[in-house]
Amino acid sequence: MGPIGVFDSGYGGLTILHQMRETLPQYDYLYLGDNARAPYGTRSFEVVYQYTLQAVRCLFSHGCSLVILGCNTASAKALRTIQQQNLPQMDSSLRVLGIIRPTIECIGQITRSRHVGIVATPGTIRSRTYDLEIAKVWPDIHLSSQACPMWVPLVENRQANSPGADYFIQDSLIRLMSQDSLIDTVILGCTHYPLLFPKIRQFLPAHVNIVSQGKYVALSLQDYLNRHPEMESRITRTSTCRYLTTEHPDIFSENATLFLGSPIQAEHIVL
Repeated sequence: MGPIGVFDSGYGGLTILHQMRETLPQYDYLYLGDNARAPYGTRSFEVVYQYTLQAVRCLFSHGCSLVILGCNTASAKALRTIQQQNLPQMDSSLRVLGIIRPTIECIGQITRSRHVGIVATPGTIRSRTYDLEIAKVWPDIHLSSQACPMWVPLVENRQANSPGADYFIQDSLIRLMSQDSLIDTVILGCTHYPLLFPKIRQFLPAHVNIVSQGKYVALSLQDYLNRHPEMESRITRTSTCRYLTTEHPDIFSENATLFLGSPIQAEHIVL
């Protein structure tokens, strides 16, 4: 028995973890951020796969039977290969889940026009994972995509409320909406973007729905555990959370408060 593992290349997955703990507070969690090698968005598929696999193995070694890739880039570039090639060789009872599929599954119930936009990092947009997965689940939905290379730096440099943030956020959203005037739902396809929510809301038309991933990932996890009691029984329940980082733990602990709203103490780990 052990905690639920949550992995991200950096800090953004903390927004997913926070929502999981709000929805499922009884379980224990172990968060791993590969901050020393972040960002993943500009790296190749092979490098992201290798780094993500190292992190997954690490979380398994700490007793996690279930690992959530709380990172869109890792979910897009590494999840399928790990599920299909690595897990059968390691232990068929272990599971790794991503955050893209839960996001996509909710979209069909939210959009009315069937015209959807997504804002995400350049790596996630280039992977076309959202395009392919939405086509499988909701073939009638038309998706427009916009890469936002400056949004993550704005968050991590604590510039989310600066005049510069206004420029970059408004510019990206104008570019997105100019692709398709019928868009009525926008997916925030990066786990950093919830911290920009007030600005995003400000620069999108009032009728456009904004889909933030944390809520839907947490509800999907809850449903998964209800449907898989054999996995649910393997998760410890003392309502605790530990934080591991490949960066200096003091740096991680300080920056994590931006995403969690409360102080934490991280531990250093080498992958």
